[in-house]
Amino acid sequence: MSVLSLEIKNLTKKFGKFTALDNIDLTVNEGEVFGYIGPNGAGKTTTIRVLLGILQASGGSAKVFGLDAWKDAVEIHKRIAYVPGDVNLWPNLTGGEVIDLFVSLRGKHDKARREKLLKDFDLDPTKKCRTYSKGNRQKVALVAAFASNADMFILDEPTSGLDPLMELVFQEYVQEQKNNGKGIFLSSHILSEVERLCDRVGIIRNGKLVETGSLAELRHLTRNTIHVETESKVEGFEAFKGIHDLRMSENALTFQVDNSELGAVMIHLTKFGLKKLDSAPPTLEDLFMLHYSAEGV
Repeated sequence: MSVLSLEIKNLTKKFGKFTALDNIDLTVNEGEVFGYIGPNGAGKTTTIRVLLGILQASGGSAKVFGLDAWKDAVEIHKRIAYVPGDVNLWPNLTGGEVIDLFVSLRGKHDKARREKLLKDFDLDPTKKCRTYSKGNRQKVALVAAFASNADMFILDEPTSGLDPLMELVFQEYVQEQKNNGKGIFLSSHILSEVERLCDRVGIIRNGKLVETGSLAELRHLTRNTIHVETESKVEGFEAFKGIHDLRMSENALTFQVDNSELGAVMIHLTKFGLKKLDSAPPTLEDLFMLHYSAEGV
């Protein structure tokens, strides 16, 4: 049985009459990366603030390591590393001093790992924090997090401001922590990042978790895109169920097909002599837009 790093049950958070979180249920196991996605205002950061003990839930429960996120916040913070999407640092301290301060709070300081992280993230630790760009402030927080011996990582848009090369470095360190059995809760708007890193994802919309599961489990909700060229003109194709956005020319078709109908469609197409076949599987972005296109988000 998997060991839970994080467990949320029927979590509700209200601000007056406004419901920011509406009966959220999710878990994160040890050695698992859970991706939490949704646009600004969907409830991602509110969820994280409840987990960190900054906000008290209006209903339901939020537990980290089996401890209550509100009542046991001090004990929980001893074992987690948190990286926000907009890092504010002490302006008169150097980046290295900030990193050392955060790492020393856990009582262990691996200098060799600190130096490797500084090199990999290409960060000069001798500069004052007031001189850092947004990207470099993010690097300070990421180096401090990955230099610590945390049991769980809560990352809220952690690569905001990083260039693509640094995003790859970040992804390598997330994978390392996963391999070490650490639970990782990753809120991100970069769908390719979530798709590459996460074992499971949750899509939040207007405070409600509308889908959750592995990408393999969720992709049944989306469609494959198929491009086919045939030796003779395809006939009788319009009558098939599960065909969408069909575009036809003399001997070529481009369309989307529901996975449940894919077999029957391919059998029919082979009757006309396949010359070329390209298939693009659904992406996380397809799934995301499936839930948000109706609202124009």
